[in-house]
Amino acid sequence: MRKVADILRRKGNHVTTVEPGITVIDALHIMAEQNIGSVVVAENNRFLGIMTERDYSRKVILNGRSSTDTTVGEIMTKDFPPVAASDTVEHCMELMSNQNLRYLPVMNGDVLAGIISINDVVKETILTQQETISHLQDYIHS
Repeated sequence: MRKVADILRRKGNHVTTVEPGITVIDALHIMAEQNIGSVVVAENNRFLGIMTERDYSRKVILNGRSSTDTTVGEIMTKDFPPVAASDTVEHCMELMSNQNLRYLPVMNGDVLAGIISINDVVKETILTQQETISHLQDYIHS
């Protein structure tokens, strides 16, 4: 059974981090430069939340707020269920589906160990299915 650790091993555990006081427009520039859809919000190496493109569109644009006057800390999503490297991919898929989340923080105690996205979980699930098919084909042909 695949674990979160397998995802982090494949993709790495680098995350782009910003402080909560940075403006939304500055965070969006960082996201655009790195071609990513979210940034981790942290202060003093402590995970606080994640700001996503979805947060921007729903909490800034749709509310008529200014991207230059609004801080990341004001719009970030904070209430993520943390997962551990030892958790299963299936558990993450269930959490993401049930809570309509696109990202999950991977925690090692109080320390952020990485971020996984729904895309990462789907890719890992597909890899698992491909391996199963390959094993079954090998079994049939042996």
